[in-house]
Amino acid sequence: MAWWSLLGRARGSGFLCAHKRGFIYQQKYGLVNVKLKWVKDRALDAVVAGERDLKATCTLVSIISSNPHGGLPIYRLSRHRGQLGLSHDIRLATFIRRFPNIFDEFHVLDSGGARVPWFRLTPEARTLHQEELNALQENEMDILNRLMKLLMLTCDITLPLQTIDQLKWDLGLPYDYCDSLLPRYPEFFSMVFLPDNRAGLKLRSWDDRLAVSQLEKDAPLNQKEEDVRNGCLAFPIGFTRGFGLKRKCMKWLEEWQRLPYTSPYANASHLDSRTDVSEKRIVGVFHELLHLTLQKKTERKNVSNLRKPLSCPQKFTKVFERHPGIFYISKKCDTQTVVLREAYDRQQLLQKHGIVEIRERFARMMENGFLDKSRGLYKRSGINGLEVDPSRNSYDDQLDDVEFKFESESDCNLLSEYDSDETMHGPC
Repeated sequence: MAWWSLLGRARGSGFLCAHKRGFIYQQKYGLVNVKLKWVKDRALDAVVAGERDLKATCTLVSIISSNPHGGLPIYRLSRHRGQLGLSHDIRLATFIRRFPNIFDEFHVLDSGGARVPWFRLTPEARTLHQEELNALQENEMDILNRLMKLLMLTCDITLPLQTIDQLKWDLGLPYDYCDSLLPRYPEFFSMVFLPDNRAGLKLRSWDDRLAVSQLEKDAPLNQKEEDVRNGCLAFPIGFTRGFGLKRKCMKWLEEWQRLPYTSPYANASHLDSRTDVSEKRIVGVFHELLHLTLQKKTERKNVSNLRKPLSCPQKFTKVFERHPGIFYISKKCDTQTVVLREAYDRQQLLQKHGIVEIRERFARMMENGFLDKSRGLYKRSGINGLEVDPSRNSYDDQLDDVEFKFESESDCNLLSEYDSDETMHGPC
């Protein structure tokens, strides 16, 4: 990746001065109609493609581990399918069976004598998940700060829970954060009902210590002192190798970088949305939002409903296309993922969070399990027709699972909706 040093001026302590400059600039400069082409970045595409199905797997691990019995039938897991992001052409049971080193399958007879597939975690997966829980506990205040800063980016320090749910994986929130995390911090958060009757999360009080963007934190190290005093900041810019930038676009980008920087935590109601200064403020908001994520990326659809909470104009996500030196849009995995370029050196995330390291270990487990299964290392048992590792007798304790047979009759009647590849037979 070729990096450009198009450094503008940063915002210093003269907060009011910076906003006056912003008002002058926004009256002077309109929104320049410049289009920069999209160029494939193979390294960042590999980052996105390498995590295919990781979110679904980790979510299933959390769901299964939260059950007091340590296992769940396929029809219960299917109720969570909408949260997994799996493609519609794959059955959930087929997906789970791809990773036999993570998910242990066994059968339980229902009241009608049909064999119902159940799944629990393997010992290796349970151990790694416990390490993940430990990492969450060690980094709990950091995760809370990310959530608080996200709420502080909004005009009412409030977001619908549905919106936060879409971002919880990226922010590092626990799967059940509404039950396991938020109730323990009533001094920070409160549950509210929004005007449209949706449930929302509101920050109880503003924290000035958190109202500093990552760009402002890095300014003393990355920008000239004189530029900082002048009240403007510039964004790190990088392009894919071979990206050809026309002279006209280069000139516009240099001028755009010198425009005043409006903190994403500041009131920007004075800015005219038809100007480059306003656009720079929008870029700053999403630059900061991506910095709040653990892996400095998120799916584009996760931010598409943030227009009103973030006080953005119509078609605000167009800034991703207009600034390919700041953001990269990967089209891998049948979706669009927005990646913050400055956070990566080719495929390597420059600053890895502890939770990210756990996720990478899950990804390696998935890869190894899938490869071992495809090589035939998981043979079929002659007892239950289950795919098991012949090197270990993981089903010796199946008799202990007899308590699972006491599922309610209504659940057992869901056999017709099983997301399973197997034809249900009577008891063997």
